[in-house]
Amino acid sequence: MGNLLAYSGIVTKLRAMEAKLIKKEQFDEIMAMGSVPEVVAYLVQHSTYGQVLETMDPSLIHRGNIEKMLVLSLYRDYMKIYRFSGMEQRKFLKLYLKKYEVELINYCLRIVINHYKEPFDLNYKKDFFDRYSQISIEKLIHSRTTDEVIENLKGTEYYRTLKMLRDGKAATLFDYDLALNLYYFTAMWKEKKKILKKKELEIFTRDYGAQINMLNIEWIYRSKKYFSLPPADIYSLLIPIQYKISTELMKEMVEAPSLEEFWKALQKTSYARHYDFGKELTVDKIYADCLYHLYMADRRRNPYSIASINTYLFLKEEELRKLTTVMESVRYGVAPDEIAVYAGGKKT
Repeated sequence: MGNLLAYSGIVTKLRAMEAKLIKKEQFDEIMAMGSVPEVVAYLVQHSTYGQVLETMDPSLIHRGNIEKMLVLSLYRDYMKIYRFSGMEQRKFLKLYLKKYEVELINYCLRIVINHYKEPFDLNYKKDFFDRYSQISIEKLIHSRTTDEVIENLKGTEYYRTLKMLRDGKAATLFDYDLALNLYYFTAMWKEKKKILKKKELEIFTRDYGAQINMLNIEWIYRSKKYFSLPPADIYSLLIPIQYKISTELMKEMVEAPSLEEFWKALQKTSYARHYDFGKELTVDKIYADCLYHLYMADRRRNPYSIASINTYLFLKEEELRKLTTVMESVRYGVAPDEIAVYAGGKKT
């Protein structure tokens, strides 16, 4: 009864928001369009993205600006959920926010390490991060070197990890990206017991444990297929959290002498018993499908819990990923059938 009372308002709000997500039929229409401005005009008329896209100058309609507007839509949804949440749900949302913080830091490091000529364009994120985050956009926006990015994160939880990496060796963008992701997942895993209890802790553990497993599986696959890395190097890339995949089975996947042997080992995981790992699936699609089924099942069994928030944010983020892929494909004149393959994932 306590959870019902605590979540009744937010669940009603989330259902209303989910009803406005883009449907499969709408995506089919978008895929058949001939230009990005046509897609934008459609979104303005037929989706909630009109709230952020309708004021855009037609001369500024290109991928970078559109992606900014889409991200703003995600932040607005986060803020709506936050306003409808009670104290306990807000603790979870603060934990969830780490994902957006890590994405922001990775973006800044990519800009300075690759020496992009374009100046930082973070002002559109400022209001959101000023309100909810420990990170100062005002400081980051003036960073021009890796050292400045890291020093401008002083006072945040990410500073120590990045400083140790910088001071220890000549770190690459890949090194920083890996260190941040490892920190993110280990920090989430440790902090979950501080803010969640009983059923909600169980849901979080299951959802993030599965996500960690699928990311590790994805890294093993990519390491073998694209880089032919030796097992010792693959182990260094993995998130050091074990959840429902035994050490022996993880070892078998990492040390598999071929992709065929890797797939055979993967078939032994619990995921292979619940999801279709047919030849048509890529590892990326396996990841998206697995999380989709898991989140939807958790919400169905526990609608008045963090599962409702977690699932909505996942669906929204997947929608943004798919929209970005579709618009880029439309821009280059890719056929609708091919776009559907590139976009992948689950359709709402």
